[in-house]
Amino acid sequence: MIGPLRFTAADLAEEAQRTHAKLSAALGTLGKVRDVDFGATAKDEVYRDGKLALYRYRGPNAPTAKVPLLIVYALVNRPYMVDLQHDRSLVKGLLERGEDVYIIDYGYPDRSDRFLTLEDYVERFIGGCVDFLRHGHRLDAINVLGICQGGAMSLCYTALHPDRVRNLVTMVTPVDFHTPDNMLSNWTRNIDVDLMVDALGNVSSDMMNMTYLMLKPFRLNVQKYVGMVDILDDADAVEDFLRMEKWIFDSPDQAGEAFRQFIKQFYQANGFVNGGIDIGGRAVDLANIDVPVLNIFAEQDHLVPPDASRPLGGLIGSEDYTELMFKGGHIGIYVSGRAQREVPTAIHDWLATR
Repeated sequence: MIGPLRFTAADLAEEAQRTHAKLSAALGTLGKVRDVDFGATAKDEVYRDGKLALYRYRGPNAPTAKVPLLIVYALVNRPYMVDLQHDRSLVKGLLERGEDVYIIDYGYPDRSDRFLTLEDYVERFIGGCVDFLRHGHRLDAINVLGICQGGAMSLCYTALHPDRVRNLVTMVTPVDFHTPDNMLSNWTRNIDVDLMVDALGNVSSDMMNMTYLMLKPFRLNVQKYVGMVDILDDADAVEDFLRMEKWIFDSPDQAGEAFRQFIKQFYQANGFVNGGIDIGGRAVDLANIDVPVLNIFAEQDHLVPPDASRPLGGLIGSEDYTELMFKGGHIGIYVSGRAQREVPTAIHDWLATR
């Protein structure tokens, strides 16, 4: 007899047997799991400024692209998400298509970095890397790929220096921070960020991680660990799971002053839409961006909903604007099987025509 929950006693017994088998296999599986590392692609440090390092990736073949591509990642997570493992690597896909790929690693801020500002990150760090590549490749401008918060900072840099960016790609980048479906923004708008930074100095990674986890508390704190039972007999799958967990919790602290400015000017004042973003005394106006822009966002993104990214086309000055909506989430856009097939090709093909 099937009750209102649509399962029988036999179904429960069968599920209990499957779970017992998975848990029994776990002892053998965990003995096979190796130390979890990250990064599929060799890279060389080519430039340094304090804790910041600029790396150039080495592909199996020499790049065919004439213009280098600089990846600007967010401050709140480590940038190796774009090169997590050999079969989940946006970088590997770009290299295979001939791109010359560089990435900024900001390192881990400590108390000595508390007074770094957005001007430091946009002008000194991003600007320093752009200038290094421009001079090294003897070019007036390079290509930039800005991801999430790194996309927002890349928009600021391009608006201030449109002559130094040839093409701009933004991925899962927030532009309108006040869309109704942006839960993170709704929470952040009422934070007394001055009190927080004055009291804490730098903002701890543990606090940031807890905030992100509580956006989907059941899914991110319970469901995924219950679901792990299903892979306990597969050592490779367990390693993949642990690698992702390592990335999630390997988060840097946030430099206090830069965090204060970003929350107030972007999340609270919605500066891209309303104006008022100030980088070192210079106003950021997206209308100054007259270079080609490719804006990629994710359909199921809970951190940067599509409606938060779409307004970019109506705010920039460029007539060469392209949107691409990817079927996936904020992380899936880098690591899913679909992403490996679609995203590097879309970026490369778009750049190749410009």
